[in-house]
Amino acid sequence: MKSKKVWIGIAMASILWFIMFSPWTATKVNFWLCMACSGIILITFATLNCPEWKKDIHFSWQQILLGLLIAFFLWWVFWIGNKVTGWIFGFEKAQVNMIYDMKVGTPSWLIAVLLLFIIGPAEEIFWQGFVQKSLSKQMNATTGFIITLSCYTLIHIWSLNFMLIMAALVVGFCWGFIYRLRPQWLTALIISHAVWDTCAFVLLPF
Repeated sequence: MKSKKVWIGIAMASILWFIMFSPWTATKVNFWLCMACSGIILITFATLNCPEWKKDIHFSWQQILLGLLIAFFLWWVFWIGNKVTGWIFGFEKAQVNMIYDMKVGTPSWLIAVLLLFIIGPAEEIFWQGFVQKSLSKQMNATTGFIITLSCYTLIHIWSLNFMLIMAALVVGFCWGFIYRLRPQWLTALIISHAVWDTCAFVLLPF
């Protein structure tokens, strides 16, 4: 039964990402408000079906510091990656600009608030605290990590944006692999996801 609920959750996420990212529906919704609502839906589903994730939340200076270090490490990875892909792919700049065009029409302060307090935490709780945790228990930790990473990456395919899909693969690998090794670091991963999102989209865009 738990396995069925995990796949239902993944299917829900896929539908929500289709609405937000596909060229057929994205223009009909406010991306940031839709993303926030999607986060609330997914974290509610995760909590109803896997309330154990709350036991993995432990706020401490160590977790906060770890979260910040992971976030800034990822920011530098993307800064370097942005330069390298710009040399390799001629379409890199146009596709990255398409991602940042999502900010048009929404105040930067509102985007930052949504990323910090809803979107970033909700994604980490859903994908690692619920999906990866559940699949790892049902199968094994490595299989759970690989399936979660694959699903997280593939739901971004609706955007038809190669750079966004690759970005999802990189961050999904980083957060998922750390959770694979240290599931007790879920708090740090939540912090890193929220901080990285905010830096990448608002404070320190590439």
